[in-house]
Amino acid sequence: MTVVVCGEAMLLMLAEPGIPLERATAFRRSVAGAESNVAAGLARLGHDARWIGRLGADPAGRSVLAMLRADGIDTRHAVVDPDAPTGLLVRDSHPSRAIDVQYYRAGSAASRLAPDELSPEMLDGARVVHVTGITPMLSDSAHRATLRLFDLAREVGALVSFDPNIRLKLGAPEQWRERVAPLLGRADVVLAGEDELELLGVDPAALGGPAVVKRRDKSATLGELRQEAFPVPMVDPVGAGDAFAAGFLSGLLRGEPYEICLREAAAVAALVVQCVGDTEGLPDRAGLDRALAGFAEAGETVHR
Repeated sequence: MTVVVCGEAMLLMLAEPGIPLERATAFRRSVAGAESNVAAGLARLGHDARWIGRLGADPAGRSVLAMLRADGIDTRHAVVDPDAPTGLLVRDSHPSRAIDVQYYRAGSAASRLAPDELSPEMLDGARVVHVTGITPMLSDSAHRATLRLFDLAREVGALVSFDPNIRLKLGAPEQWRERVAPLLGRADVVLAGEDELELLGVDPAALGGPAVVKRRDKSATLGELRQEAFPVPMVDPVGAGDAFAAGFLSGLLRGEPYEICLREAAAVAALVVQCVGDTEGLPDRAGLDRALAGFAEAGETVHR
C-alpha cells in the first residue's frame, strides 16, 4: 500500500535550542519539507512511501537525498537539476517564544517542478497521493504540476490527501484563495487548520470526503468526532501538522475507523513536538504503540 507524496524538500539548518537565530553559532543539519516529513512519518510506521520532487545537483541536494533514503523513502523519481540550487531553510527553536524561520527557495530546483515531469508510472501502486498547498504556491509551473498530479491520481485510482499548509511568506491571502482553495474540493481527504479554512473561505461541511479540522485549541475534529491533544511538554512545535497527517494516513491505510486515525494522528504529533526538529520525534510502529499505551495509563511509563 504505497503512499506517494509530491513537493519540496529542503536542507534544514536548525540553530541550537533556545538560541535566537541571529545569535546562533551552532546548527544541526536535517531535512525540511511538508510532504517529505509526511513520507518519513509513514515510512517509519511501516508503510511504503515514495517522494516525487526536485533537488539541485549540489551538496545540499545530495544530503537531502541521503537522509530521505535513510528513512526508507523511495526516491527513484527524484529529479536532480544541474542548473538550480536545493532550497534552504534556516530556523531556531524555542518552546515559549516565536520561532524565526527563514526560507531561501527563490529559483530553487523545487520551484521548477513542471507538469510534463509527472507520469503515471510515478504513481504505480499508489493507494494515497499526498500533497500540500505549498507545492502549487512555489511557482506557476508547480501549480500546473499539482493539477496534473490530481488528474494522475484519479487515473490510477488513488485517493488524494491534501493539507493547505498555508505559509504567508509564499503569497498573500488572495493568492492562496485563488490557487489552493479550489484544490480542497478536488481532494478525497482534507487535513486543515481551522484558521486556514477561514482564510481560504472553505466550509469543511461542504467538502466531499472526510475533512479533519485542526482546531485552535489543538484538538482535531472530523464530523462529530473530536480528539483532544495529548498533554505533553512542548519543545518545538514545527512539524506537528505533518506528523498529524502521517498518523492519520497510517490509520486510514490500515482500514482503521476514523476515531483511531485521529487518536494515532494526535499521538504522532505529540511525540514530534517533544523533540527539536521536524522529523526527529517521528516514531516507528512499536514506539507509537508504547506512546498510546502511556497516554492511556495514569502516571509515567518506562520501557525497559
